[in-house]
Amino acid sequence: MTHINSRYIFIFNPAADKGRAARKAKWLQGLVSERADSAMFTTTCAEDAGEIACSEISEGTRLIACGGDGTLHDVVNAVVGSDVTIGILPIGSANDFNKTLNPQNRQYPDISHFFNAETKKVDIGCVSFRGTEQLYFINSLGIGFTGRIAERVKRTFWLKGELAYLYALLRVLVGYSPVKMHIKITHEESVQELHEPVFAFSVLNGKIEGGKFKIAPDADLSDGLLDVCILKAVPKHEFIRYALKYLNGTHINDQKVLYCKAQRVDVTIEGPDVMHIDGEVYDNICGKIVILAVPEGVVMLCDHPVISSIREKS
Repeated sequence: MTHINSRYIFIFNPAADKGRAARKAKWLQGLVSERADSAMFTTTCAEDAGEIACSEISEGTRLIACGGDGTLHDVVNAVVGSDVTIGILPIGSANDFNKTLNPQNRQYPDISHFFNAETKKVDIGCVSFRGTEQLYFINSLGIGFTGRIAERVKRTFWLKGELAYLYALLRVLVGYSPVKMHIKITHEESVQELHEPVFAFSVLNGKIEGGKFKIAPDADLSDGLLDVCILKAVPKHEFIRYALKYLNGTHINDQKVLYCKAQRVDVTIEGPDVMHIDGEVYDNICGKIVILAVPEGVVMLCDHPVISSIREKS
């Protein structure tokens, strides 16, 4: 049943999926124009999704992020703290968060499922860095190795989806060496500290990163905690073995991997490095980074019990 007094705003990012999402514009506009309670806005630059979301915050509004994880990231950061509900039309390269929210991966030929969907509160993460900057993430954050991979993916226009992540991984691996980090992990009833070189550092709310890598197989969007995955220093030639474990989610039992739930993570790195937040790249990061779990931080549209992915009509 359609939610009474609801407005459905479809925020369409034609630059998603390395620009391939633009092919879906006419299809989506046709569907949205058939409904009096809906409108479609098309982004023209990187900041537009968040600005459109901010301008449309009002009671009963449902914002549908039509793009990839970056589009969703911008919408989430715009509406945190409001009563706005967010939906996902996954047309990006990886759509990692949707794979956790929508593990059944149902396919719909149109947008009708948004109008009778239920809602669900889900956790998010909050990261503070560079002294004054603060952002939220809904799927994942990585510093060092995965940050550099995200940076390489952004520059690889000739590959899409999982192939782009695999190519970027291999290119980054060639010249990579572990990053010295001081990490303090606050669990529900204890604190754990590491001060050593780290090969890969990730904090996740969702299960998947980079298309198919199950970095946090035990992640739960409603447990009020974040999942920390740290691969300690290993020889570079051994990493491919770990990458295969990441694909299956079996790395969490390896003695070189620290995998745990956390309320808070404090990280200090000395030299400048790269951080990604939901795949969005931030370079020249150094000093202290604080990562916090935000229980029930946003409300998502879901469809008994998950929202379903759709494809463009053929």
